[in-house]
Amino acid sequence: MSKSPITSPLGDVERESTGAVLQATLVDLVDLSLIGKQAHWNVVGPNFRSAHLQLDELVTAARRFVDDVAERANAIGVSPNGKAKTVQESSGIPEYPDNWQSVQTTVAKIVEILGELIKRLRRRIDETDKSDVVTQDLLIEVTRELEKQHWMWQAQLAKS
Repeated sequence: MSKSPITSPLGDVERESTGAVLQATLVDLVDLSLIGKQAHWNVVGPNFRSAHLQLDELVTAARRFVDDVAERANAIGVSPNGKAKTVQESSGIPEYPDNWQSVQTTVAKIVEILGELIKRLRRRIDETDKSDVVTQDLLIEVTRELEKQHWMWQAQLAKS
């Protein structure tokens, strides 16, 4: 089915541009949730338990927002695509390494990944300023939470 069964509250141009932003956000968040689990399963070393549990918090946040973003796309008449192939081909966040990783490496990599995702989200917030402020509000909420997560991960790298 190519024509949307959902009537959009947006005009065609606004729906298409907002839909593209939502789709890009969706794949980035699905990727973040998968990376978080990969890191969760493979983190080792001092302070393992703390990092292990904090990764679960990150995954929970990402998964909650995946659903919110996909449902927003549906609400404006855009079919979301979170299939593995789509995520692999479309995600713009940095890759996470294979195999076991030290807590220090894990923390540094998660800080990098979150930093890049936040930059991407902030650009999308700007993009939706004119096309759909409701979607913009959702992106602000996602960014707010990920910036909080970013701060908490960065704090582990801080030298006292």
